[in-house]
Amino acid sequence: MGKPGNTGITRLINATTFSIQGLYAAFRHEAAFRQEVGFAVVMTPLAFWLGETNIEIAALIGCLLIVLIVELLNSAIEAVVDRVSTEEHELSARAKDLGSAAVFVSLANVIFVWSIIIFW
Repeated sequence: MGKPGNTGITRLINATTFSIQGLYAAFRHEAAFRQEVGFAVVMTPLAFWLGETNIEIAALIGCLLIVLIVELLNSAIEAVVDRVSTEEHELSARAKDLGSAAVFVSLANVIFVWSIIIFW
């Protein structure tokens, strides 16, 4: 059985509103997210110029979007950890480090995908 509450178009409107609020909060409070958005804004037009096929263009832009997605998740993890407690704890540090590692891997993926498409 699903959660009680709004259904249909009301749920869709609420979900969209919450998503936009999340993007606004990330842009307002997270410097790394702003930098990665700037990077994506600069690189997206290059994807259309460098990609020779629609698949290549999709791969170039898709890996940029993955960075933004992972950064949003990392920021959410950090916010929850900080909300629970600001005191240092091994598990809190591990959660934040794992989130940071996920961002690092997504950025490495950008380098990998762009390198393959540009140089091969």
